Amino acid sequence: MVGLVGAMVSFAEGTALLCGLAGLEVGSKQVERSAKELGEAIDRDERQQVGGPPREQIAPTMYLGVDGTGIPMRAAEVAGRAGKQPDGSAKTREVKLCVVWSAEGRDAEGKPVRDAGSVSYSAGIESAASTDSEFSASEFAQRVLREAQRRGFLHAQRRCILGDGAGWIWKMATDFFPDARQILDRFHAKEHLSTVATEIWGPSSELGKQWATERHRELDAGDIDSILRALQVHAAACAEARRCMGYIERNRERMRYPEFEAQGLCTSTGVVESGCNVAIGHRLKRSAMHWGVRGANAIIALRCNQLSGRFEDFWERRAEAPWAA
Repeated sequence: MVGLVGAMVSFAEGTALLCGLAGLEVGSKQVERSAKELGEAIDRDERQQVGGPPREQIAPTMYLGVDGTGIPMRAAEVAGRAGKQPDGSAKTREVKLCVVWSAEGRDAEGKPVRDAGSVSYSAGIESAASTDSEFSASEFAQRVLREAQRRGFLHAQRRCILGDGAGWIWKMATDFFPDARQILDRFHAKEHLSTVATEIWGPSSELGKQWATERHRELDAGDIDSILRALQVHAAACAEARRCMGYIERNRERMRYPEFEAQGLCTSTGVVESGCNVAIGHRLKRSAMHWGVRGANAIIALRCNQLSGRFEDFWERRAEAPWAA
């Protein structure tokens, strides 16, 4: 019960729930200690339990997405780290999240719909930086590989990796999943174009909104050349337009949206964006919260385990462990 409340609400709220629902008097500090200890045990278990499902249970098409979101940290955890504060300091550390799902269902328009119960999460405050050895995966890449193996991603008939355009995402995808299709999240591409319009005409300009709408239409139609020509008009005077041109040129092959749609593939990372909020933000980014790395990783492991439907499996393994007797 402590594990359930510790993953879902603050430690103080967990104390109130345990008292109100079960008549248990458990102090908030005890809830905190127990939840973190349980999260650390789940984190160790996650690193060991990497067996995949039977082949017949693997969806024909599987998706893997990664993203990151900052969480507020204690001062000691960000001392000396560069950040986005006016003085260049940091108040947050980034949690990197891996999400795996399938989308065999279709809506009324024939677009892919996430399959109920197919989403799993794995996350941690970890580095995604490559090491000197090309054969050595970063901490986060190892996490992604474990989740991919656990879900049978490597054995799906079609494998797709979606990202927001960050270079480290595509490098990891190329290094460890070279046969997977790489798809740039369509929302992020449109957001970049809208940012250019705002930079040139201002946030409330109708002309800017019309320009962005036209670029979005061209993006949906796969007319990348027209977008680049429209950006080139403003490139000399607008740094944002130049940055957007580089972004599009680097990701052009990942923006073949009409082709991807014809193949019945997802082109949006909405599942991943939602995961950043559901798996991380709703629990660790609440008012007045400040975390240490160890404690944050423990609660992240606990929460991801529950949201991925693995909580009961963990308890069964825990009960069967030799030391449990």
